[in-house]
Amino acid sequence: MTETPGLRALIEQATSPILLPGAPNALTARVIEQAGFGAVYVSGAGVTNTYLGMPDLGLMSVTELVGHVAAMAESVSIPLVVDADTGFGNALNVQRTVRQLERAGASAIQLEDQVSPKKCGHFAGKDVVSMQEMVGKVKAAVDARLDDDLLIIARTDALSTEGLDAACERAAAYSEAGADILFIEAPTTTEQMAHIVRTVPGIHMANMVEGGLTPLTSRDELGELGFSIALYANAAMRGAVSGMRQVMDHLRVHGDTLAAADLMISWSDRQALVRKPEFDELDRRYAADLPAQGVTA
Repeated sequence: MTETPGLRALIEQATSPILLPGAPNALTARVIEQAGFGAVYVSGAGVTNTYLGMPDLGLMSVTELVGHVAAMAESVSIPLVVDADTGFGNALNVQRTVRQLERAGASAIQLEDQVSPKKCGHFAGKDVVSMQEMVGKVKAAVDARLDDDLLIIARTDALSTEGLDAACERAAAYSEAGADILFIEAPTTTEQMAHIVRTVPGIHMANMVEGGLTPLTSRDELGELGFSIALYANAAMRGAVSGMRQVMDHLRVHGDTLAAADLMISWSDRQALVRKPEFDELDRRYAADLPAQGVTA
């Protein structure tokens, strides 16, 4: 069996930006893996939206996130890029967060420089901690990891609060502190995006948010601009919600799902997605080792 490439190898081997879809849960992660993507992003907003039914306002706990990451890591073989928000506290909390997420199966961990509680990067009213505080968090994250192949992604939200040049200065400082991937959130023009990559050396990630502040940009154009990763953090979740609404509208109007088969995956497809045949085979294998019913040793 061919070993699945790690995130570092995916980036190094890619000739165009790698596409990084986000998942809020293990089922979505399996859909993403089956679709042929090389890695999956554990979206903090997605987990908060689906698990809590709440907005992306820093409401999720590290324990809840770790549980989701562990479930996803067990369900897929591709690398998990985990959105760890602000690291759930100061530099010491960041170390604990990184260690927990690494043990749970993360291949990369994203940290951001917003104040806590944070907000979605495309919401108004954000604020950031000092550059020095975030540099300390990045250093803490780098020191905490056990495997050098665990990548640290440093995100800054300073563009909207301090301006483009300050955001670039922060990204450069985070890179100097040891961050492997840089993520300047919410540029509003392609000119700003080009300036970011031109000004700050390193591996850059672009966040493509449908309806957000950053212009949706094709993969080819992102490559021309110099980005290495194109993040689609919640496209799968938003598509799923659209599909759920269609099925529920049909059920409400017609009173049944007799004519709604084309709106849903089939029963057999669903069972294959969650690996029921594999579990059936395991059940048969281990059941064969049990003594016959009613027979004592």
